[in-house]
Amino acid sequence: MSLDVSLTAIRPTEVYTDNATHNLTKMAKEAGLYMYLWRPDEIAITQAHQLIEPLKIGLKELVNNPEKYEAFNPENGWGSYRGLVNFVKNYLEAYIENPDAIVSVCR
Repeated sequence: MSLDVSLTAIRPTEVYTDNATHNLTKMAKEAGLYMYLWRPDEIAITQAHQLIEPLKIGLKELVNNPEKYEAFNPENGWGSYRGLVNFVKNYLEAYIENPDAIVSVCR
């Protein structure tokens, strides 16, 4: 006979982190992504799974209309169409891999 003991703690673990310049907000707004990326808390988004479809739609819009969105490239060179596309692709992939993750943004 024996005594088996264990101690288990569930702690928050960051599974993804990235950042995008605020210079891309006009582009994100035009593509319908601004609220989902910059202000999910204001539209009751709390978990990653809630953002998967909106990001898919916005990414498709960006990818299908590069000329339209390249016109929104910031004049100061900080941020770009390609940068926003890559940001959304990577973010979407992280959401798909972690649908139960809690969404948190810092503006």
